[in-house]
Formats: sequence, structure tokens, C-alpha cells
Amino acid sequence: MFHLQSLELVHWDYCQRVSLPLDASIITIAGPNGSGKTTLLDALRTLLGLKCSSPRDFKTYARHAGANIAWLRAVVDNQAQTRQTSSRPFAKRLLYSDQVTLACRIERNGGDWQRRYLVLEGDVSIEQLTDIPDKDLGLMGIEAWGRVLSAAGLSPAIAKVLSLEQGQTDRLCEFSPRELLRLVFDVFGDQEVLGHYDTAREHQQQLGREMEQAAHELDHSKAQLAELQNRVSNFQTWQHKVQEHERLATEVVPVLEWHGQRQKLTERSRDQRRHRQNASQNTTQRSSDNARLLQLLEQRNQGDTQVTQLLQERDAAAVQRDSTRDLERPLEALAKREAELLALVDKESDAEALTAHLDTLRTSESSLQSKHSALLQKRELTAQAQSALEGQNTPPFPDDARRLRQRLQAQKIGHRFLAEVVEVRDEHWRAAVEGVLRASRWMVLLEHADDVAAADAIASADRYRHYITAPGDTAPQADADTLLAHIRFDAKVPRWLLQQLQHLRCVDSPAAGRKTSGSWITPQAYSFDGRGARSLWVEPRDHQFGAAALIARRDAVERDLRSLDAALGPLGQELRDIRLQIKDCQKSLAGHSAAQELADRNDEFSAAKQALPAAKQARIAASLHWQSLDTAYADAKTRHQQTDTQYRQLELSLRQKHQEADRQAAELLATRKLHTANIDSSNHRRRQIPAAWRAPHVVQALVRTYQNDTQARLRLQSVHEELQLDTWEKDATVEERFRRMEVLVREQGYSLGDHQAKNAQAGIAVHNARESYIEVLRSTVRRYRKNIQELGELAGVAVNADLPVLENDDTVLAQAGLKVHFNFDGKGSIGLNDGEASGGQQVIKSLILLVALLKDDETASGGFVFIDEPFAHLDVRNIQLVGHFLRSTQAQYVLTTPITHNLEVFEPAEITLITSKKPKNAKWAPPIAVAKRRNAPAAV
Repeated sequence: MFHLQSLELVHWDYCQRVSLPLDASIITIAGPNGSGKTTLLDALRTLLGLKCSSPRDFKTYARHAGANIAWLRAVVDNQAQTRQTSSRPFAKRLLYSDQVTLACRIERNGGDWQRRYLVLEGDVSIEQLTDIPDKDLGLMGIEAWGRVLSAAGLSPAIAKVLSLEQGQTDRLCEFSPRELLRLVFDVFGDQEVLGHYDTAREHQQQLGREMEQAAHELDHSKAQLAELQNRVSNFQTWQHKVQEHERLATEVVPVLEWHGQRQKLTERSRDQRRHRQNASQNTTQRSSDNARLLQLLEQRNQGDTQVTQLLQERDAAAVQRDSTRDLERPLEALAKREAELLALVDKESDAEALTAHLDTLRTSESSLQSKHSALLQKRELTAQAQSALEGQNTPPFPDDARRLRQRLQAQKIGHRFLAEVVEVRDEHWRAAVEGVLRASRWMVLLEHADDVAAADAIASADRYRHYITAPGDTAPQADADTLLAHIRFDAKVPRWLLQQLQHLRCVDSPAAGRKTSGSWITPQAYSFDGRGARSLWVEPRDHQFGAAALIARRDAVERDLRSLDAALGPLGQELRDIRLQIKDCQKSLAGHSAAQELADRNDEFSAAKQALPAAKQARIAASLHWQSLDTAYADAKTRHQQTDTQYRQLELSLRQKHQEADRQAAELLATRKLHTANIDSSNHRRRQIPAAWRAPHVVQALVRTYQNDTQARLRLQSVHEELQLDTWEKDATVEERFRRMEVLVREQGYSLGDHQAKNAQAGIAVHNARESYIEVLRSTVRRYRKNIQELGELAGVAVNADLPVLENDDTVLAQAGLKVHFNFDGKGSIGLNDGEASGGQQVIKSLILLVALLKDDETASGGFVFIDEPFAHLDVRNIQLVGHFLRSTQAQYVLTTPITHNLEVFEPAEITLITSKKPKNAKWAPPIAVAKRRNAPAAV
């Protein structure tokens, strides 16, 4: 590998033009932070086609100078690398002089910067390069430049090492064993053997790809074969359906139609015989029914006569009963008057007692008047409730629901109350339905979800106590034993209500419900849930759901009215009697004598008392006589009505039977004529069908397959519709194409087998090439181990490397690694990056690994190394160790270090380049000072 001798920069960063000598083994670039040390290293990296320190690039440095063109030029040696060979680094470029000029021209191209490289024989200045035409310079791009330098010894592996950034000097010792082994082989490996191995492997991979292509083509052909096979099957199915369609149309349908007609004719013959037998039985039954009808007529006439006679006798008894009652009533009134006067006589002598009796009567009158008024008021309210129900289709709404409806309708919000959408399917479970839904009957069911917010605002303002719900779900099909099965909803209701009704099972009694689990309810609205059992009974007058609820309310109101009327009659009579007694007391207090009235009317009261028992007895006897006649009349009338009903039903039945018999006789005659005609038609069709088609076993087979002509006709229609589809393959050549594709698939199978055999042979060749590669790899590892051991001796470090396990297998080779061990000062073995080494030891480890890559078969070294601040964070002792190691090797080093009070960092340097910061107002940086050690040896 070549060495650097000088470097020249033009318009690079803030350097206007700088020429620097590099003809020494160790060059140190020193200066304060930010003075351009890394800038010089990045100039060398850019000249060699490497990446600059992150995040910088060559464009950044070119822009800082403010010029359109920047130059980087270096003079390197082109002498033979070892004594055993006369080959020069740039011999492949036909450059045989001892010096070679490497240059990089960076120029602005439009809005971007572009770099071009060139290599010329000898020491050619930038002015000379500028005078040479571009076509004679042989400018090249970054990729071609990389190939030129790689041929001169700057391999991609060393290029990676040279690209190490600031503070990463110890990066090599951080490589994994696999990475280190790969790097060593890239530098030292026999490229011819590696190329042969890569060629053999590429050939095997190519054969593998060809085999995969052949397999892919075979799979594709198989797919085409399968597609053709499907098309052949489709074509054959189409042919089969065409044949089936023709057979169904010409044979199956006519035969089964004829067979079905014959079966129908046979069945009709049986029906006609059965009809004749039924007609004979009906004639006998009609004769018996006629005799029964005459008997019922005679019984009806007798019953009519008996009812008329009993009605006359009952009416006469009623007249006699009323006359006896009319005779008894005045006698009862006289007896009652006498009793009242007798009760008053005892109190007439005592005015205080009479007054107290009057007060008592008035108190009783007031109490009775209050009861009478309360009953009248209750009757008036009941009558109003009855009037409110007149003309209504549903029970009335409560006031809060009515007010809410008015406000919702004013806002045009569609809604319905739950009470309006519930209908009880089974009245047996009405009480249960009314009880469960009573608390939710005035729940508002909105029709549109968009109205929820407006409805909430209205209900909140009215303090409405019932739910406002968005549109719910349609009631599903309920289980038969649930309460939901007995309810019909005319609108969507909330899901929770449906679930509640679905989970509430109907049981006949509480005892039956206790034997099961879950919630239940009885027809009497006794319900059980997880909290316990209770009654949900609702009085019929409070029923709400459906038309039956309105009827129940009306019946309850009518019963209440009758009950109130029955209570008002006796109470009114009692009130009138008390008022009459009050008048008598008032008359007595005014001077009227009850004893005088008794004396004056004594004869009248005595006669009434004597006549009253006989009149009462006569009234009772007349009433009993009328009651017995009324009962007899009712029984006779009931029997007469039953007899008359039986007579009318039997008469109507006989009339219908006569009409039905006449109709059946006419139909039987017409059916017989039609049946005869159908038999003749069937026989004619039978003669038209071939005998082989209508053989019994053939017909039975058709029946087993198609059952009847209707199913065969449906099958014919189905086949016809299938044949009308465009999915059928109708090309008869598809079978021939399928046979040709079968031949092609077999040939491709043979070709795939041939490719597999060739791939196996290539695998053997790869195996042999890998054997050679492994031998070279073993030799390379031994060579590198020798180099690091020799360098370790120079650095005073015991270095050893474990030879990797190498087998003839790509997986094993890919996982192989080079494990290197270091022993500093006899303190024990440490690995590449196990955290046991100090900072200086890390640097020495990396330098040993790095410089070992530059050593040839002999002990001479070659190449150069860029190390940015190798002495950072090192103490004096470690600086001395690193410096001693650098002096003991013969590689060329370009080092950077900041200005420090520790002068040990300058001790190894033969040439020291001193950089300075650019003044604030200056355009260019100050010149770089060069300090050269006396009697310093030239770079090897």
C-alpha cells in the first residue's frame, strides 16, 4: 500500500492555499478545539474517496471557502511494497514512477457541488492540472476512484477503518469476532480463491434460480393443466346437462306425466266408489234425521202451548201480588205511625227528654245526610267518569302526560306513550301485564334520535317523572313461557324493557314459581325477582293497555253506579223517616199531643193492626205463587228455546244436506263423464309412448329419481336455466388442449429433474470451492495471528488468537469468528471488548489490530492510518505506552491532538502541524505551522 508524502489544499474550508509535508512515519496535527484538525483529516478522507466525519461532508467545506472550485492534491510513493515483489501500487494504471499525484477537483455544478478524481504520474502541481484539458486528465467518479485505490492497496475494509470518526480510535477492539474475521479476510484473503468460491456459489445459486424457474414453470403449467382439467370437466358437465335436458324433455316428463295421470285416475275411481257409498249412507241418515225433526216439531208445539199458558198464569199471579202489596202498604204505614206516636208519648211529659230526643234525631239526620251527600258526590264523580269514557277508544291520560304531549306536539317532536303501543294478547295474563308495566305506562318513546336533546329540555322544565327514551328495538320473537309472549308492541321500545319481559317467566302459582330459578309472575300479578316476591295487582278500573282495558273500566264504573244506587235507596228512606220523627218532635214541643192523635185514631190503628197479619200473609202467599210460576215459566221457556234451537239447527242441517246431496249427485255425474273421457285420453297417450319407456321397472326407477312429473319439470327448468348461463365451456377442442398440456407437464417434469441433477453437481463444486476457501481462510487467520503476536511483542503485550471452527458449511462459516485475547503486564487475559481494559489499553488493542492489517508476509509494514485524538482521556503513562507502540511499528500515522499542557503527546511525532483558529473578521484561517524533528527518518 502506498504512503503519503505531501498534501495541498486550495479553497478547502477556510484554507485559501496550504501545502503540508507528510513524508514522515508519525505526523501530529495539533491545535485548539475548532482550529481545523479534523478539517485536515476530512480533506485526506475526501481525497481518498471516504466519508467525512459525521455530520460533515465535502460540500460543507467547499461552501465555506466561497469559491467555485476547490482542489485537494497529494503526492504518494509508488514504490514496491515488499522486497519479494517488484509490483508497484499503481502498476495497474500503468504508472511506474516512484511518485504519483492524487487529486480531487470539487466544483459547483448548478446549485450542487460535484467532485472528480484523477491520478497522474510524478509530482504534478495544481497549476499544471488546471492547464491540462479535462479530456486528458482522465477524471473519474467516486466509484471508479474507489476501484483505483483498492487496486493500489486501499481495500474497502481498510477504508472503513480510515473512516473512523473522532473519539472512535478504539472501535476495532469493539468489533465482534465475526466482524473481525470478515475484516481480516477482506484484507489478507486470496481474492482468486474467494472469487472462485463466489463464482461456484453464484453458479449454484444461478442453477438454483433456474431450478426454481423450472419449478415455477412446472407449477404454472400444472395450474394451466388444472384449469384445462376444470374446463374439460365443465365441458363434460355441459354435455351431460344437454343430454339430461333432452332426456327430461322427450322422455322423463311425458312418461311421469302419463304415470301421474294414471295414478290420479285410479285414485278418482276409488273416490267415486267412496262417494257412492257415502251417498247411500247419507240417504239413510237423512231418513233418521227427518223422523227426529218431526219429533222436535211436536215437542216445540207442546212447549209453545205450555209457555203461553204459564205466561198467562204468571201475569195473573203478578196482578194478585201487586194488589196484595197495595193492600198491605197502608196498613204497614199505619202500624209504623202508631209505633212512632207511642215512642213520642213517653217523652211528651218530659220536655227535656223530648228535646234530647230531638237532638239525637237531628244528630242522626246530620250523620245520614253526610253519608247521603258523600254517596251522592261519589255517584256524581262516578257518573262523570262514565261520561268521560263515552266515545273514547283508549283510557284517558293523566294531567302531566297530557301537558307534556301538548308541548312536544308544539315542537313537532314525534313521540308515543308506552300506554299507546301495548296490546295484551291473552286476557288471562292482563293483570300481570298491567302490574309489571304500570310504572312505565307513561314512558315517552321518541320516533327520532335527533329529538332527544329537545325532549330532555322540555321534560326537565316540566319535571316529568317518567322516562324519555330514544328509538329502541323491534320486539323479537319471544319464548312461549315468558310475559313478552303475551304482549304485542305497535312501536319500537327500549331494549332493557324487552329483556325484562323476556326474563320474566309465567307460572300458574307461586308454588310453581318457587320450584324454578329466575324471575316469575302469576296471572294474579304476584311477582318474584332477585329481591323477593310481591303483588303487583292493579284494579280493573285502573287498567290502561288496549281496548279491553277501556271495557273493564266501563264495567267497573257501572258496577260502582249500581252499588251506589242500591246503597242510596235505603239510606234515603231512613233519612225521610228521621225527618218525619223530627217534625213530630217539633210539633210536640209546639203543643201538639201524640196521645191525642193516638186516641183520635185508635180505631184506625186497631183495625190496621188486626188486618195487617192477614194482608202480609196474603202478600207472601201471592209472592210465593208468582215466584213459583215465574220459575216454571223460565224453565219452560228455556226448554222451549232449546227445543226450538234444536229444531231449527236440524232443519237447517237437513236442508243443507239435501242441497249438498243434490250437488254431489250432479258433480258425481259430471265427474263420471269427465273421468271416462280422461281414461280414453290416457289410453291414447299410452299408445304414443314407446313400450320400453313405460315398462314398470323403468317407470319405478324414474319415480325413485324424480318422484313425480312436477319435480321432473322443475329439474328440466333448472337444467334449462343452468344451460343459459355463460359459464359453460362449449369448445370441444379443450379436451385436445388438455392432452397436449399433459405432455408438456411431463416434459417440464423431466426438465426439472435435469436441473435438480445439475444443481446437485454444482453443490459438489461449491463444496470443493468452499474447502479451498476454508484452507485460505485458515492460512489468513494464522498470518493475522502471527502479525498481532509480533506487534504485541513490540508493545509489550501478550496477544493470542483462537483459530475459528471452520467446517464445509455456509452456516458455520457465516457464524465463525476470530477471538483475540490480550494480556497486559501479566494481569490475565482480556478479550476484545469485555470492559476489563483501561483507556490506553483499549487504544493499544485497536492499534495492534489495525496495524496488523497493514503488515505483509514479511515484517515490513505498509499503508497509513488516520487517528483523530488517540491520546484523549489518557494519562501520562498510557500516552507513553501508545507513543512507544507507534514508534515501534513502521506504518505511517496521521494523528490529531488538542493543545495541552501534557507535552508527552508530541514526543512520538516527527512532523507536527500546528493549526490556529480563524480570527473573527478574517476570511481565511492563519497559515498552518510546520515543526519537523531534526534527523527525523523519512516515512517508510
